[in-house]
Amino acid sequence: MIGESGSGKTILARTILGLAPSTGGRINLGDRSLSDYSPRQWNALRRAGTVQYVFQDPLRSLDPDQTVGWSLAEPLKIRGVRSREEIRRRVEELAIDVNLDTALLDRFPSELSGGQRQRVSVARGLATEPDLLILDEPVSALDAANRVQVLQLLEKLRSRGISLIFISHDLGSVGGVTDRTVVLYRGEIVEDGPTRQVIGNPQHPYTRLLVGSAPTLTSRASLSTEEKDRLRAALAPAG
Repeated sequence: MIGESGSGKTILARTILGLAPSTGGRINLGDRSLSDYSPRQWNALRRAGTVQYVFQDPLRSLDPDQTVGWSLAEPLKIRGVRSREEIRRRVEELAIDVNLDTALLDRFPSELSGGQRQRVSVARGLATEPDLLILDEPVSALDAANRVQVLQLLEKLRSRGISLIFISHDLGSVGGVTDRTVVLYRGEIVEDGPTRQVIGNPQHPYTRLLVGSAPTLTSRASLSTEEKDRLRAALAPAG
Protein backbone atom coordinates (compact mmCIF):
# COMPACT_ATOMS: atom_id res chain seq x y z
CA MET A 1 0.00 0.00 0.00
CA ILE A 2 1.57 3.22 -1.14
CA GLY A 3 0.48 6.80 -0.68
CA GLU A 4 1.42 10.14 0.81
CA SER A 5 1.05 10.93 4.52
CA GLY A 6 -2.62 11.11 5.45
CA SER A 7 -3.81 9.05 2.47
CA GLY A 8 -5.27 6.31 4.70
CA LYS A 9 -2.55 3.62 4.65
CA THR A 10 -2.22 3.16 8.40
CA ILE A 11 -5.96 3.40 9.13
CA LEU A 12 -6.56 0.70 6.52
CA ALA A 13 -3.95 -1.51 8.20
CA ARG A 14 -5.55 -0.88 11.61
CA THR A 15 -8.91 -1.88 10.13
CA ILE A 16 -7.41 -5.18 8.95
CA LEU A 17 -6.30 -5.74 12.57
CA GLY A 18 -9.74 -4.90 13.93
CA LEU A 19 -8.39 -1.80 15.71
CA ALA A 20 -10.49 0.62 13.64
CA PRO A 21 -14.11 0.21 12.50
CA SER A 22 -14.91 -0.45 8.85
CA THR A 23 -17.75 1.30 7.05
CA GLY A 24 -17.89 -0.98 4.02
CA GLY A 25 -16.30 -3.83 2.14
CA ARG A 26 -15.11 -7.15 3.53
CA ILE A 27 -11.99 -8.31 5.36
CA ASN A 28 -11.02 -11.87 4.42
CA LEU A 29 -8.02 -13.79 5.71
CA GLY A 30 -7.66 -17.03 3.81
CA ASP A 31 -11.04 -18.72 4.02
CA ARG A 32 -12.10 -16.70 7.07
CA SER A 33 -14.27 -13.59 6.90
CA LEU A 34 -13.20 -11.20 9.67
CA SER A 35 -15.70 -8.47 8.89
CA ASP A 36 -18.33 -9.76 11.31
CA TYR A 37 -15.95 -10.69 14.14
CA SER A 38 -16.99 -9.71 17.64
CA PRO A 39 -14.51 -7.89 19.94
CA ARG A 40 -13.85 -11.22 21.69
CA GLN A 41 -13.04 -12.92 18.37
CA TRP A 42 -10.74 -10.05 17.36
CA ASN A 43 -8.91 -10.30 20.70
CA ALA A 44 -8.49 -14.05 20.26
CA LEU A 45 -7.18 -13.56 16.71
CA ARG A 46 -4.62 -10.97 17.81
CA ARG A 47 -3.61 -12.97 20.87
CA ALA A 48 -2.99 -16.02 18.68
CA GLY A 49 -0.64 -13.92 16.57
CA THR A 50 -2.40 -14.83 13.33
CA VAL A 51 -1.84 -11.27 12.08
CA GLN A 52 1.21 -9.34 13.27
CA TYR A 53 2.15 -5.68 12.89
CA VAL A 54 5.67 -4.26 12.58
CA PHE A 55 5.52 -0.63 13.65
CA GLN A 56 7.23 2.25 11.88
CA ASP A 57 9.61 3.22 14.71
CA PRO A 58 11.18 0.19 16.43
CA LEU A 59 12.89 2.36 19.04
CA ARG A 60 9.44 3.38 20.30
CA SER A 61 7.68 0.02 19.79
CA LEU A 62 10.34 -2.06 21.58
CA ASP A 63 10.45 -1.86 25.39
CA PRO A 64 13.52 0.30 26.18
CA ASP A 65 13.89 -1.30 29.62
CA GLN A 66 14.01 -4.89 28.35
CA THR A 67 16.62 -6.74 26.34
CA VAL A 68 16.17 -7.79 22.74
CA GLY A 69 15.91 -11.41 23.87
CA TRP A 70 13.09 -10.53 26.27
CA SER A 71 11.18 -8.73 23.51
CA LEU A 72 11.43 -11.77 21.25
CA ALA A 73 10.46 -14.16 24.05
CA GLU A 74 7.34 -12.26 25.12
CA PRO A 75 5.04 -13.33 22.23
CA LEU A 76 6.18 -16.94 22.70
CA LYS A 77 5.18 -16.83 26.36
CA ILE A 78 1.81 -15.31 25.46
CA ARG A 79 1.24 -18.27 23.14
CA GLY A 80 1.91 -20.66 26.01
CA VAL A 81 5.55 -21.69 25.55
CA ARG A 82 6.82 -22.28 29.10
CA SER A 83 10.13 -24.13 28.86
CA ARG A 84 13.08 -21.76 29.26
CA GLU A 85 15.19 -23.96 27.01
CA GLU A 86 12.54 -23.98 24.29
CA ILE A 87 12.07 -20.21 24.53
CA ARG A 88 15.82 -19.60 24.29
CA ARG A 89 16.11 -21.94 21.31
CA ARG A 90 13.21 -20.26 19.49
CA VAL A 91 14.55 -16.78 20.23
CA GLU A 92 17.96 -17.68 18.81
CA GLU A 93 16.31 -19.19 15.73
CA LEU A 94 14.34 -15.98 15.19
CA ALA A 95 17.51 -13.90 15.46
CA ILE A 96 19.32 -16.08 12.94
CA ASP A 97 16.28 -16.00 10.65
CA VAL A 98 16.53 -12.19 10.32
CA ASN A 99 20.35 -12.18 10.09
CA LEU A 100 20.81 -10.80 13.61
CA ASP A 101 23.88 -11.79 15.64
CA THR A 102 22.68 -13.80 18.67
CA ALA A 103 25.24 -11.93 20.78
CA LEU A 104 22.90 -8.92 20.53
CA LEU A 105 20.06 -10.71 22.34
CA ASP A 106 21.33 -9.51 25.73
CA ARG A 107 21.50 -5.87 24.63
CA PHE A 108 18.88 -3.15 24.93
CA PRO A 109 17.22 -1.52 21.88
CA SER A 110 19.14 1.73 22.41
CA GLU A 111 22.41 -0.19 21.98
CA LEU A 112 21.49 -1.36 18.47
CA SER A 113 21.66 0.37 15.10
CA GLY A 114 18.49 1.37 13.27
CA GLY A 115 18.77 -1.59 10.91
CA GLN A 116 19.34 -4.03 13.77
CA ARG A 117 16.30 -2.70 15.66
CA GLN A 118 14.15 -3.05 12.56
CA ARG A 119 15.25 -6.68 12.16
CA VAL A 120 14.35 -7.28 15.82
CA SER A 121 10.87 -5.88 15.12
CA VAL A 122 10.47 -8.20 12.13
CA ALA A 123 11.69 -11.17 14.19
CA ARG A 124 9.19 -10.32 16.92
CA GLY A 125 6.45 -10.24 14.30
CA LEU A 126 7.50 -13.68 13.05
CA ALA A 127 7.59 -15.24 16.54
CA THR A 128 3.96 -16.39 16.40
CA GLU A 129 4.29 -17.77 12.84
CA PRO A 130 1.60 -15.39 11.51
CA ASP A 131 -0.47 -15.88 8.40
CA LEU A 132 -0.06 -12.18 7.62
CA LEU A 133 2.67 -9.69 8.55
CA ILE A 134 1.89 -5.97 8.18
CA LEU A 135 4.93 -3.68 7.97
CA ASP A 136 4.38 0.06 8.46
CA GLU A 137 7.13 2.07 6.69
CA PRO A 138 9.79 -0.53 7.62
CA VAL A 139 12.67 1.21 5.82
CA SER A 140 11.70 4.90 5.82
CA ALA A 141 14.02 5.84 8.70
CA LEU A 142 17.01 3.74 7.60
CA ASP A 143 20.15 4.73 5.74
CA ALA A 144 20.87 3.20 2.33
CA ALA A 145 22.92 0.23 3.62
CA ASN A 146 20.40 -0.79 6.29
CA ARG A 147 17.53 -0.22 3.89
CA VAL A 148 19.01 -2.74 1.46
CA GLN A 149 19.51 -5.31 4.24
CA VAL A 150 15.91 -5.04 5.45
CA LEU A 151 14.52 -5.20 1.90
CA GLN A 152 16.61 -8.31 1.26
CA LEU A 153 15.18 -9.83 4.44
CA LEU A 154 11.62 -9.08 3.30
CA GLU A 155 12.35 -10.63 -0.09
CA LYS A 156 13.56 -13.78 1.71
CA LEU A 157 10.34 -13.93 3.77
CA ARG A 158 8.29 -13.41 0.62
CA SER A 159 10.06 -16.29 -1.10
CA ARG A 160 9.11 -18.53 1.84
CA GLY A 161 5.43 -17.85 1.26
CA ILE A 162 4.78 -15.46 4.16
CA SER A 163 2.07 -12.96 3.23
CA LEU A 164 3.23 -9.37 3.66
CA ILE A 165 1.50 -6.01 3.52
CA PHE A 166 4.16 -3.36 2.97
CA ILE A 167 3.03 0.19 3.81
CA SER A 168 5.17 2.93 2.27
CA HIS A 169 5.20 6.38 0.71
CA ASP A 170 8.21 5.41 -1.44
CA LEU A 171 7.46 3.44 -4.59
CA GLY A 172 11.16 2.68 -5.03
CA SER A 173 11.17 0.66 -1.80
CA VAL A 174 8.21 -1.55 -2.64
CA GLY A 175 8.97 -2.18 -6.31
CA GLY A 176 11.26 -5.15 -5.79
CA VAL A 177 9.52 -6.98 -2.94
CA THR A 178 5.81 -6.87 -3.76
CA ASP A 179 3.55 -8.75 -6.17
CA ARG A 180 0.65 -6.30 -6.07
CA THR A 181 0.50 -2.58 -5.39
CA VAL A 182 -2.45 -0.55 -4.12
CA VAL A 183 -2.11 3.22 -4.50
CA LEU A 184 -4.05 5.41 -2.05
CA TYR A 185 -4.67 9.10 -2.54
CA ARG A 186 -6.76 11.29 -0.23
CA GLY A 187 -8.38 8.31 1.44
CA GLU A 188 -9.30 6.44 -1.73
CA ILE A 189 -7.75 3.61 -3.74
CA VAL A 190 -6.92 5.19 -7.09
CA GLU A 191 -4.93 2.33 -8.62
CA ASP A 192 -4.61 -1.37 -7.89
CA GLY A 193 -2.81 -4.08 -9.83
CA PRO A 194 0.33 -6.19 -10.27
CA THR A 195 3.35 -4.14 -9.19
CA ARG A 196 5.05 -4.42 -12.58
CA GLN A 197 1.91 -3.17 -14.29
CA VAL A 198 1.42 -0.27 -11.89
CA ILE A 199 5.06 0.82 -12.31
CA GLY A 200 5.30 0.12 -16.03
CA ASN A 201 1.96 1.58 -17.07
CA PRO A 202 0.59 3.90 -14.36
CA GLN A 203 -2.90 5.22 -15.06
CA HIS A 204 -3.73 7.73 -12.31
CA PRO A 205 -1.95 11.13 -12.28
CA TYR A 206 -0.71 10.56 -8.72
CA THR A 207 0.78 7.18 -9.65
CA ARG A 208 2.41 8.69 -12.73
CA LEU A 209 3.91 11.38 -10.52
CA LEU A 210 5.29 8.74 -8.12
CA VAL A 211 6.82 6.69 -10.92
CA GLY A 212 8.20 9.74 -12.66
CA SER A 213 9.89 10.84 -9.43
CA ALA A 214 11.69 7.48 -9.16
CA PRO A 215 13.22 6.93 -12.62
CA THR A 216 15.41 4.04 -11.45
CA LEU A 217 12.26 1.90 -11.38
CA THR A 218 12.01 1.96 -15.14
CA SER A 219 14.11 2.78 -18.15
CA ARG A 220 12.12 5.95 -18.73
CA ALA A 221 13.67 9.33 -18.07
CA SER A 222 12.70 11.39 -15.06
CA LEU A 223 9.73 13.68 -15.52
CA SER A 224 10.53 17.25 -16.42
CA THR A 225 9.50 20.06 -14.09
CA GLU A 226 6.74 21.02 -16.53
CA GLU A 227 5.37 17.46 -16.58
CA LYS A 228 5.39 17.27 -12.77
CA ASP A 229 3.59 20.63 -12.55
CA ARG A 230 0.96 19.39 -15.01
CA LEU A 231 0.32 16.24 -12.96
CA ARG A 232 0.13 18.22 -9.72
CA ALA A 233 -2.40 20.53 -11.37
CA ALA A 234 -4.49 17.50 -12.36
CA LEU A 235 -4.47 16.36 -8.72
CA ALA A 236 -5.50 19.74 -7.31
CA PRO A 237 -9.04 19.87 -5.82
CA ALA A 238 -11.66 21.38 -8.09
CA GLY A 239 -12.52 24.99 -7.34
